[in-house]
Amino acid sequence: MRSAWMRREVGVADPVLQVRDLSIAWRGADGRANRVVDGVSFDLAAGGTLGIAGESGSGKSTLARALLGHCRAGSAITGGSIRLDGDDLAALSEPGLARRRGRVMAMVPQNPLASLTFHLRVGRQLEEVLRWRAGLSADAARLRAIELFGQMGLPDPERLARRYPHQLSGGQRQRVVLACAIACDPLLLVLDEPTTALDKTTEAQVLDLIRRLRTARQGAMVIVTHDLNVVADICDRVLVMQHGRIVEQGPVGQVFATPREAYTRVLLGAALRVENASRARPAAPGLPLLEVTGLGFRYARPSLLRRAPPGPPILDDIGLTLARGEVLGVIGESGSGKTTLGGIVTGLLAADRGRLAFDGTELTARRTREQRRRIQMVFQDPLSSLNPRRRVGDAVMRPLRLFHGLDQRDAARRAARLFEELGLEPALLARFPRQLSGGQQQRVAIARAFAAEPDLLICDEITSALDASVQAQVLDHLAAMQRRQGTAMLLITHDLSVVWRMARRVAVMQGGRILETGETEAIFRKPANPYTAALLGAATRAARAGQPELVDATG
Repeated sequence: MRSAWMRREVGVADPVLQVRDLSIAWRGADGRANRVVDGVSFDLAAGGTLGIAGESGSGKSTLARALLGHCRAGSAITGGSIRLDGDDLAALSEPGLARRRGRVMAMVPQNPLASLTFHLRVGRQLEEVLRWRAGLSADAARLRAIELFGQMGLPDPERLARRYPHQLSGGQRQRVVLACAIACDPLLLVLDEPTTALDKTTEAQVLDLIRRLRTARQGAMVIVTHDLNVVADICDRVLVMQHGRIVEQGPVGQVFATPREAYTRVLLGAALRVENASRARPAAPGLPLLEVTGLGFRYARPSLLRRAPPGPPILDDIGLTLARGEVLGVIGESGSGKTTLGGIVTGLLAADRGRLAFDGTELTARRTREQRRRIQMVFQDPLSSLNPRRRVGDAVMRPLRLFHGLDQRDAARRAARLFEELGLEPALLARFPRQLSGGQQQRVAIARAFAAEPDLLICDEITSALDASVQAQVLDHLAAMQRRQGTAMLLITHDLSVVWRMARRVAVMQGGRILETGETEAIFRKPANPYTAALLGAATRAARAGQPELVDATG
């Protein structure tokens, strides 16, 4: 085995990663093998960056895991080879693969919170990598961990190293996982949707960090993403997948400017931008459904004392109103308090002060069954919100039976209709969550929420796991279901094009406060607060990455 720095020293120009006719299949409930990756071949040289793009369910993440010799339970490599630095990963034993993971090949998974051990401080987790993979002593690992956190641009690395994963924002967790992945300078670094859950300002910072890592390391890098702007911004080459097969591959500029295949053109044309997304329909003012006044929230500090001192304010004097049938967008950078606000409205968290009124009745920490039915939430990470041991059909049928009293047969029929409304095959009802792609899991979570027929739906980054072609479909379905049921929505997102498309009004948050609220068009066209202007500017830069190629491809 040769590390990345050894390969840089000798100047090897041959591909370090060679994939030939790779096929991966999983066995369904009927016993038949279903191919999720079918005959994939490509090469990647040291210093090269390959983007793998495609819609949800195209096999991107399955291929990415296979590059580290990993297959999900129930699936297996059925043909072909993966050669990394001369070794055929498909032929290696599990101990042989384990010795190479972290040192020769490493991965940054899509969900950093799920990949970090929740009960260990993040510094301790990075130190374990350095001790067991790089062979450093405890003191050397501790110093190196703080140094790596500093290189990742994390604030006050020594203090941050003592925090637990849940005490960090999404962008900070993503940087911690990046630090763990590059700790041993692997030859191959695989990043699965590295910017999916990040706001635009944080996304720009993480992309800049990835760009600097690529330049400094000169190792091979594979980026799996549904965001074509990320591919245009970071990658040298792109591989477009559909139904487990390669539809098209080549240099990014060439493929984006002159795509040969119709599917590639559709994928390029589906990318949503603030400047070309259709606007939200203005809604007639209605009676207030949700009223929030003077809301405040703090997390308690860890302490051995019976009464722990309160931490810094997460929410401070929040006030907003939401009318029946209205969609209000909530935007802001990671750590601004958006998700905490949604959790308090849903009843998952209890506010320290302030008042919440729903349909004229004050909301307390103890919610009635009817209040729970009328206020539903779609979480940012659909996989962690679904029971891994139950089929997704059970998740959708449960609120139908619990809140509406339907029997098994009627609940199954209604669940199938909800799946069809969200562009899912009813046959997927029989699958387990991990047998679905990230985008399919998110739509299952949306179907479960709408099964309760809520009056208020809190959507926390509902499109974060969806590719561009599926985003438009899901938003169309959401808008139709929202209008049909008259559901009010609190739309928490970092994607400003989603707010422009769905929300008539928008609230901008920073540091636990609402900086400004108003009509979406007025704020987007002429923001009153400098922070809002900076947020919009970052979104515009992200949306325009590679824009000439996108325009040429779809014009």
